[in-house]
Amino acid sequence: MASTNDLKNGLVLKLDGGQLWTVVEFQHVKPGKGPAFVRTKLKHVLSGKVVDKTFNAGIKVETANVDKRGMQFSYKDGTDFVFMDTDTFDQVYITPEVVGDAANYLLEGFEAVVAMYEGAPLYIELPASVELVIEYTEPGVQGDRSTGGSKPARLETGYEIGVPLFITTGEKIKVDTRSGDYLGRVNS
Repeated sequence: MASTNDLKNGLVLKLDGGQLWTVVEFQHVKPGKGPAFVRTKLKHVLSGKVVDKTFNAGIKVETANVDKRGMQFSYKDGTDFVFMDTDTFDQVYITPEVVGDAANYLLEGFEAVVAMYEGAPLYIELPASVELVIEYTEPGVQGDRSTGGSKPARLETGYEIGVPLFITTGEKIKVDTRSGDYLGRVNS
């Protein structure tokens, strides 16, 4: 249990009959008239739904002990993704529903943060960007180099994104894991 005065970004709360919500934003408000309160923006851990919720200042809220561990993606076993805890070397099988869009950027040996609650994986946190190699893209036409157009490119993970026309097969690029956008070339 924690007080609403102890709220901070990233804290996971157990509300509404055991549902897990992450504090995205919070603001302590002391109006000139009336009692103080805490205005929060909460994100549902499983669905990603974001809601605004107001708490009276000083009331108790139940917190959830979410364990975030650095893990390495080992391989895919059928539909499940197998991650290895880099400290204990334990293997954890994670369903595609939990992995979500992170599957588009996972390669064997890739490091990620896995959030666990009571031994069950909740979600996977990737770095803001990853470096991947272009497996295939159509060659750019000589006159296309100065235009701002884009073309589809298949990454080494099999995921397709839009890249500028000057990018060629075999180049290493940086990709934003939140939006799937091309961020730039990686100079080796």
